[in-house]
Amino acid sequence: MPIATLRAFLRPALDSSAGATMTATEPAPVFSGLLADLAIGQPCQITSVDPPANAPDWGRWLAEIGFLPGEPAVVTARSPWGDGGLVVRIGSSNFALRREEARCVSVRSL
Repeated sequence: MPIATLRAFLRPALDSSAGATMTATEPAPVFSGLLADLAIGQPCQITSVDPPANAPDWGRWLAEIGFLPGEPAVVTARSPWGDGGLVVRIGSSNFALRREEARCVSVRSL
């Protein structure tokens, strides 16, 4: 393909009058919700741990292993079987949580 043809083909995409202007990159949207819904690799900070009424001991257990408000966390993997299990890194430790346990943890993205 001749260079002139290629330039003519690409000109509309390069011409700012055609609407293809460079803009600043938009910041990633801030996520605020449950740890169970966080994307893999998205750094977050724990905001609260609220165990369900039928399992009040989950709050104590999650606190003992490091799920405390203010702690940074990252979801590093999800179960390939679709059962909702996930792996979460808190500090230098990894923990496997069931979906129900991860739903007790509220987070916001960093």
